[in-house]
Amino acid sequence: MQTSKRTGSLLPFFAWLLVFYAGWLAFVLIGDHLGTALAHWPMALAMAAGSYVAGSTPMGGGTVGFPVLVLLMDLPAVLGRDFSFAIQAVGMTSASIYILCQRLELEWPMLRAAIPGALIGTPLGILYVAPLTSDLFIKLLFAAMWCSFGLLHLRRINEITSYEGMTPHDVAFDHKIGFAVGLLGSLFISSITGVGIDMMIYMVLVLWCHADLKIAIPTSVILMAFTSLVGIAVKLMLGDVQPGTFENWLAAAPVVAIGAPLGAWVVSKIGRRPTLIVVSLLCVVQFIWTLVHEQDNLTAWNVSAALLGVVLFLLVFQDMYRHGYRLARRNR
Repeated sequence: MQTSKRTGSLLPFFAWLLVFYAGWLAFVLIGDHLGTALAHWPMALAMAAGSYVAGSTPMGGGTVGFPVLVLLMDLPAVLGRDFSFAIQAVGMTSASIYILCQRLELEWPMLRAAIPGALIGTPLGILYVAPLTSDLFIKLLFAAMWCSFGLLHLRRINEITSYEGMTPHDVAFDHKIGFAVGLLGSLFISSITGVGIDMMIYMVLVLWCHADLKIAIPTSVILMAFTSLVGIAVKLMLGDVQPGTFENWLAAAPVVAIGAPLGAWVVSKIGRRPTLIVVSLLCVVQFIWTLVHEQDNLTAWNVSAALLGVVLFLLVFQDMYRHGYRLARRNR
Protein backbone atom coordinates (compact mmCIF):
# COMPACT_ATOMS: atom_id res chain seq x y z
CA MET A 1 0.00 0.00 0.00
CA GLN A 2 1.27 3.41 -0.92
CA THR A 3 0.82 6.20 1.55
CA SER A 4 1.49 9.91 1.60
CA LYS A 5 2.27 12.42 4.25
CA ARG A 6 -0.25 14.90 5.55
CA THR A 7 1.48 17.94 4.18
CA GLY A 8 -0.05 19.91 1.37
CA SER A 9 -1.27 23.27 0.24
CA LEU A 10 -4.95 24.17 -0.01
CA LEU A 11 -4.29 26.80 -2.67
CA PRO A 12 -5.46 24.52 -5.55
CA PHE A 13 -8.65 23.78 -3.59
CA PHE A 14 -9.42 27.45 -3.05
CA ALA A 15 -8.59 28.15 -6.70
CA TRP A 16 -11.10 25.47 -7.70
CA LEU A 17 -13.76 27.05 -5.48
CA LEU A 18 -13.07 30.49 -6.94
CA VAL A 19 -13.37 29.19 -10.51
CA PHE A 20 -16.50 27.18 -9.76
CA TYR A 21 -18.38 29.94 -7.92
CA ALA A 22 -17.41 32.54 -10.52
CA GLY A 23 -18.61 30.25 -13.29
CA TRP A 24 -21.84 29.36 -11.50
CA LEU A 25 -22.63 33.00 -10.71
CA ALA A 26 -21.89 34.13 -14.26
CA PHE A 27 -24.08 31.37 -15.67
CA VAL A 28 -26.96 32.22 -13.33
CA LEU A 29 -26.84 35.97 -13.94
CA ILE A 30 -26.12 35.99 -17.67
CA GLY A 31 -28.59 33.20 -18.36
CA ASP A 32 -31.24 34.76 -16.10
CA HIS A 33 -31.47 31.55 -14.03
CA LEU A 34 -31.53 33.15 -10.58
CA GLY A 35 -35.29 32.66 -10.26
CA THR A 36 -34.91 28.98 -11.15
CA ALA A 37 -32.22 28.48 -8.53
CA LEU A 38 -34.23 30.24 -5.83
CA ALA A 39 -37.40 28.34 -6.71
CA HIS A 40 -35.61 25.06 -5.99
CA TRP A 41 -34.30 26.07 -2.56
CA PRO A 42 -35.66 22.89 -0.85
CA MET A 43 -33.09 20.82 -2.74
CA ALA A 44 -30.32 23.22 -1.76
CA LEU A 45 -31.38 22.81 1.87
CA ALA A 46 -31.50 19.02 1.60
CA MET A 47 -28.08 18.89 -0.03
CA ALA A 48 -26.56 20.89 2.81
CA ALA A 49 -26.97 17.66 4.76
CA GLY A 50 -26.27 15.50 1.71
CA SER A 51 -22.94 17.15 0.99
CA TYR A 52 -21.82 16.69 4.59
CA VAL A 53 -22.66 12.98 4.30
CA ALA A 54 -20.79 12.80 0.98
CA GLY A 55 -17.59 14.18 2.46
CA SER A 56 -17.67 12.35 5.76
CA THR A 57 -18.93 8.85 4.88
CA PRO A 58 -18.67 6.35 2.01
CA MET A 59 -22.06 7.59 0.78
CA GLY A 60 -22.41 9.96 -2.14
CA GLY A 61 -24.51 13.09 -1.82
CA GLY A 62 -27.04 11.36 -4.04
CA THR A 63 -27.77 9.06 -1.11
CA VAL A 64 -29.62 12.02 0.40
CA GLY A 65 -30.70 13.67 -2.85
CA PHE A 66 -32.28 10.48 -4.24
CA PRO A 67 -34.79 9.84 -1.42
CA VAL A 68 -35.60 13.55 -1.14
CA LEU A 69 -36.52 13.74 -4.83
CA VAL A 70 -38.09 10.30 -5.11
CA LEU A 71 -39.76 9.71 -1.75
CA LEU A 72 -40.38 13.20 -0.41
CA MET A 73 -41.10 15.05 -3.67
CA ASP A 74 -42.58 11.97 -5.39
CA LEU A 75 -40.50 12.41 -8.56
CA PRO A 76 -39.27 9.57 -10.85
CA ALA A 77 -36.34 7.43 -9.70
CA VAL A 78 -34.53 8.10 -12.98
CA LEU A 79 -34.47 11.78 -12.04
CA GLY A 80 -32.99 10.84 -8.67
CA ARG A 81 -30.26 8.88 -10.46
CA ASP A 82 -29.39 11.63 -12.93
CA PHE A 83 -29.40 14.26 -10.18
CA SER A 84 -27.06 12.06 -8.12
CA PHE A 85 -24.55 11.92 -10.98
CA ALA A 86 -24.81 15.66 -11.60
CA ILE A 87 -24.57 16.87 -8.02
CA GLN A 88 -21.81 14.44 -7.03
CA ALA A 89 -19.82 15.59 -10.05
CA VAL A 90 -19.53 18.88 -8.17
CA GLY A 91 -19.65 17.96 -4.48
CA MET A 92 -17.52 14.84 -4.51
CA THR A 93 -15.10 16.35 -7.00
CA SER A 94 -14.72 19.27 -4.61
CA ALA A 95 -14.14 16.86 -1.71
CA SER A 96 -11.64 14.92 -3.84
CA ILE A 97 -9.64 18.06 -4.61
CA TYR A 98 -9.58 18.84 -0.89
CA ILE A 99 -8.45 15.27 -0.10
CA LEU A 100 -5.67 15.41 -2.68
CA CYS A 101 -4.54 18.86 -1.55
CA GLN A 102 -4.36 17.63 2.04
CA ARG A 103 -2.52 14.53 0.83
CA LEU A 104 -4.72 12.28 2.91
CA GLU A 105 -3.83 8.61 2.94
CA LEU A 106 -5.38 6.65 0.07
CA GLU A 107 -5.32 3.06 -1.11
CA TRP A 108 -3.79 4.04 -4.43
CA PRO A 109 -3.13 0.58 -5.96
CA MET A 110 -6.80 -0.45 -5.62
CA LEU A 111 -8.05 2.98 -6.65
CA ARG A 112 -5.89 3.05 -9.77
CA ALA A 113 -7.37 -0.29 -10.83
CA ALA A 114 -10.95 0.68 -9.95
CA ILE A 115 -10.92 3.87 -12.05
CA PRO A 116 -10.44 2.09 -15.43
CA GLY A 117 -13.10 -0.41 -14.38
CA ALA A 118 -15.54 2.43 -13.70
CA LEU A 119 -14.57 4.13 -16.95
CA ILE A 120 -15.64 1.00 -18.82
CA GLY A 121 -18.59 -0.04 -16.68
CA THR A 122 -20.38 3.30 -16.30
CA PRO A 123 -21.08 3.97 -20.01
CA LEU A 124 -21.96 0.32 -20.62
CA GLY A 125 -24.33 0.32 -17.67
CA ILE A 126 -26.02 3.55 -18.76
CA LEU A 127 -26.40 2.30 -22.33
CA TYR A 128 -27.36 -1.34 -21.82
CA VAL A 129 -28.29 -2.09 -18.18
CA ALA A 130 -30.14 0.95 -16.82
CA PRO A 131 -32.71 1.00 -19.68
CA LEU A 132 -33.81 -2.52 -18.67
CA THR A 133 -34.77 -1.46 -15.13
CA SER A 134 -38.13 -0.14 -14.00
CA ASP A 135 -38.69 2.85 -11.75
CA LEU A 136 -39.75 0.54 -8.94
CA PHE A 137 -36.66 -1.65 -9.36
CA ILE A 138 -34.38 1.38 -9.03
CA LYS A 139 -36.11 2.43 -5.81
CA LEU A 140 -35.93 -1.05 -4.28
CA LEU A 141 -32.30 -1.62 -5.29
CA PHE A 142 -31.32 1.72 -3.76
CA ALA A 143 -33.28 0.99 -0.56
CA ALA A 144 -32.00 -2.58 -0.13
CA MET A 145 -28.36 -1.66 -0.81
CA TRP A 146 -28.23 1.13 1.75
CA CYS A 147 -30.33 -0.76 4.31
CA SER A 148 -27.73 -3.53 4.28
CA PHE A 149 -25.01 -0.90 4.74
CA GLY A 150 -26.86 0.49 7.76
CA LEU A 151 -27.52 -2.89 9.36
CA LEU A 152 -23.89 -3.95 8.96
CA HIS A 153 -22.59 -0.77 10.59
CA LEU A 154 -25.06 -0.91 13.45
CA ARG A 155 -23.85 -4.48 14.09
CA ARG A 156 -20.10 -3.91 13.70
CA ILE A 157 -19.57 -0.19 14.31
CA ASN A 158 -17.11 -0.73 17.18
CA GLU A 159 -14.95 -3.08 15.13
CA ILE A 160 -15.06 -1.01 11.93
CA THR A 161 -14.04 2.20 13.71
CA SER A 162 -11.20 0.47 15.56
CA TYR A 163 -9.09 -0.53 12.54
CA GLU A 164 -5.73 1.17 12.10
CA GLY A 165 -3.65 1.06 8.94
CA MET A 166 -4.45 -1.92 6.70
CA THR A 167 -3.87 -5.66 6.62
CA PRO A 168 -0.82 -6.25 4.38
CA HIS A 169 -1.64 -7.80 1.00
CA ASP A 170 -0.04 -7.97 -2.44
CA VAL A 171 -0.52 -5.49 -5.25
CA ALA A 172 -1.96 -8.19 -7.54
CA PHE A 173 -4.87 -8.50 -5.10
CA ASP A 174 -5.40 -4.73 -5.26
CA HIS A 175 -5.47 -4.71 -9.03
CA LYS A 176 -7.86 -7.65 -9.42
CA ILE A 177 -10.30 -6.59 -6.72
CA GLY A 178 -10.09 -2.91 -7.60
CA PHE A 179 -10.85 -3.48 -11.28
CA ALA A 180 -13.70 -5.86 -10.42
CA VAL A 181 -15.26 -3.36 -8.01
CA GLY A 182 -14.90 -0.53 -10.52
CA LEU A 183 -16.36 -2.51 -13.41
CA LEU A 184 -19.17 -4.41 -11.66
CA GLY A 185 -20.07 -1.65 -9.20
CA SER A 186 -20.52 0.89 -11.99
CA LEU A 187 -22.13 -1.54 -14.44
CA PHE A 188 -24.80 -2.98 -12.15
CA ILE A 189 -25.24 -0.46 -9.32
CA SER A 190 -24.11 3.11 -10.01
CA SER A 191 -25.41 3.19 -13.59
CA ILE A 192 -28.85 2.28 -12.21
CA THR A 193 -29.02 4.28 -8.96
CA GLY A 194 -26.36 6.99 -9.43
CA VAL A 195 -24.56 5.87 -6.27
CA GLY A 196 -23.10 2.73 -4.72
CA ILE A 197 -19.67 2.16 -6.21
CA ASP A 198 -18.19 4.18 -3.36
CA MET A 199 -19.87 1.92 -0.84
CA MET A 200 -18.58 -1.22 -2.62
CA ILE A 201 -14.89 -0.22 -2.58
CA TYR A 202 -15.31 0.99 1.01
CA MET A 203 -16.71 -2.42 2.02
CA VAL A 204 -13.81 -4.23 0.36
CA LEU A 205 -11.28 -2.00 2.12
CA VAL A 206 -12.91 -2.15 5.55
CA LEU A 207 -14.21 -5.74 5.68
CA TRP A 208 -11.61 -7.53 3.58
CA CYS A 209 -8.54 -5.39 4.21
CA HIS A 210 -9.40 -4.02 7.71
CA ALA A 211 -8.56 -0.54 6.46
CA ASP A 212 -8.65 2.48 8.71
CA LEU A 213 -11.65 4.67 7.88
CA LYS A 214 -9.17 7.51 7.30
CA ILE A 215 -8.00 5.49 4.28
CA ALA A 216 -11.21 3.80 3.16
CA ILE A 217 -13.52 6.83 3.07
CA PRO A 218 -11.27 9.24 1.11
CA THR A 219 -10.57 6.44 -1.38
CA SER A 220 -14.30 5.83 -1.83
CA VAL A 221 -14.96 9.56 -2.29
CA ILE A 222 -12.49 9.86 -5.16
CA LEU A 223 -13.88 6.79 -6.95
CA MET A 224 -17.45 8.09 -6.64
CA ALA A 225 -16.38 11.52 -7.91
CA PHE A 226 -14.78 9.96 -10.99
CA THR A 227 -17.78 7.71 -11.65
CA SER A 228 -20.18 10.66 -11.31
CA LEU A 229 -18.16 12.75 -13.77
CA VAL A 230 -18.21 9.90 -16.29
CA GLY A 231 -21.90 9.24 -15.63
CA ILE A 232 -23.14 12.78 -16.16
CA ALA A 233 -20.81 13.24 -19.16
CA VAL A 234 -22.31 10.15 -20.82
CA LYS A 235 -25.85 11.31 -20.06
CA LEU A 236 -25.12 14.75 -21.52
CA MET A 237 -23.54 13.30 -24.67
CA LEU A 238 -26.58 11.07 -25.17
CA GLY A 239 -28.95 13.99 -24.54
CA ASP A 240 -30.67 11.79 -21.99
CA VAL A 241 -30.61 13.87 -18.79
CA GLN A 242 -33.99 13.74 -17.06
CA PRO A 243 -36.12 16.93 -16.94
CA GLY A 244 -35.73 18.61 -13.55
CA THR A 245 -32.11 17.54 -13.08
CA PHE A 246 -30.67 20.88 -14.21
CA GLU A 247 -33.02 23.01 -12.11
CA ASN A 248 -32.31 21.11 -8.90
CA TRP A 249 -28.59 20.98 -9.68
CA LEU A 250 -28.50 24.73 -10.21
CA ALA A 251 -29.87 25.33 -6.70
CA ALA A 252 -27.79 22.69 -4.90
CA ALA A 253 -24.41 22.93 -6.67
CA PRO A 254 -23.09 25.98 -4.77
CA VAL A 255 -24.00 24.27 -1.50
CA VAL A 256 -22.27 20.96 -2.18
CA ALA A 257 -19.12 22.57 -3.59
CA ILE A 258 -18.19 23.64 -0.07
CA GLY A 259 -20.39 21.25 1.94
CA ALA A 260 -18.67 18.02 0.94
CA PRO A 261 -15.11 19.16 1.78
CA LEU A 262 -16.48 20.74 4.95
CA GLY A 263 -17.85 17.33 5.93
CA ALA A 264 -14.42 15.79 5.40
CA TRP A 265 -12.88 18.47 7.61
CA VAL A 266 -15.49 18.23 10.39
CA VAL A 267 -15.17 14.46 10.85
CA SER A 268 -11.40 14.83 11.04
CA LYS A 269 -12.10 16.82 14.22
CA ILE A 270 -15.01 14.89 15.80
CA GLY A 271 -14.38 11.38 14.46
CA ARG A 272 -16.54 9.35 12.08
CA ARG A 273 -18.39 7.14 14.58
CA PRO A 274 -21.24 9.57 15.44
CA THR A 275 -21.93 10.37 11.79
CA LEU A 276 -21.82 6.70 10.76
CA ILE A 277 -24.30 5.72 13.48
CA VAL A 278 -26.76 8.42 12.43
CA VAL A 279 -26.56 7.68 8.70
CA SER A 280 -26.80 3.92 9.35
CA LEU A 281 -30.05 4.44 11.23
CA LEU A 282 -31.32 6.66 8.41
CA CYS A 283 -30.42 3.96 5.86
CA VAL A 284 -32.66 1.47 7.65
CA VAL A 285 -35.44 4.06 8.01
CA GLN A 286 -35.35 4.91 4.30
CA PHE A 287 -35.83 1.21 3.45
CA ILE A 288 -38.99 1.10 5.53
CA TRP A 289 -40.03 4.49 4.14
CA THR A 290 -39.62 3.17 0.58
CA LEU A 291 -41.86 0.16 1.27
CA VAL A 292 -44.52 2.38 2.85
CA HIS A 293 -44.28 5.00 0.09
CA GLU A 294 -44.60 2.38 -2.66
CA GLN A 295 -47.18 0.17 -0.94
CA ASP A 296 -49.78 0.74 -3.66
CA ASN A 297 -47.32 -0.46 -6.32
CA LEU A 298 -45.84 -3.37 -4.40
CA THR A 299 -46.79 -6.99 -4.67
CA ALA A 300 -45.83 -9.70 -2.20
CA TRP A 301 -43.13 -10.71 -4.69
CA ASN A 302 -41.72 -7.17 -4.77
CA VAL A 303 -41.50 -7.00 -0.98
CA SER A 304 -39.92 -10.46 -0.83
CA ALA A 305 -37.40 -9.47 -3.51
CA ALA A 306 -36.47 -6.29 -1.60
CA LEU A 307 -35.96 -8.24 1.63
CA LEU A 308 -33.99 -10.89 -0.26
CA GLY A 309 -31.83 -8.10 -1.70
CA VAL A 310 -30.96 -6.91 1.80
CA VAL A 311 -30.07 -10.48 2.80
CA LEU A 312 -27.93 -11.04 -0.31
CA PHE A 313 -25.98 -7.83 0.23
CA LEU A 314 -25.41 -8.81 3.87
CA LEU A 315 -24.21 -12.27 2.80
CA VAL A 316 -21.70 -10.70 0.42
CA PHE A 317 -20.51 -8.39 3.19
CA GLN A 318 -20.25 -11.32 5.61
CA ASP A 319 -18.15 -13.25 3.08
CA MET A 320 -15.82 -10.23 2.76
CA TYR A 321 -15.60 -10.07 6.55
CA ARG A 322 -14.72 -13.76 6.76
CA HIS A 323 -11.98 -13.40 4.15
CA GLY A 324 -10.67 -10.33 5.95
CA TYR A 325 -10.54 -12.16 9.27
CA ARG A 326 -8.52 -15.00 7.72
CA LEU A 327 -6.17 -12.57 5.98
CA ALA A 328 -5.58 -10.69 9.23
CA ARG A 329 -4.82 -13.93 11.11
CA ARG A 330 -2.28 -15.01 8.49
CA ASN A 331 -0.45 -11.68 8.84
CA ARG A 332 -0.17 -11.69 12.64
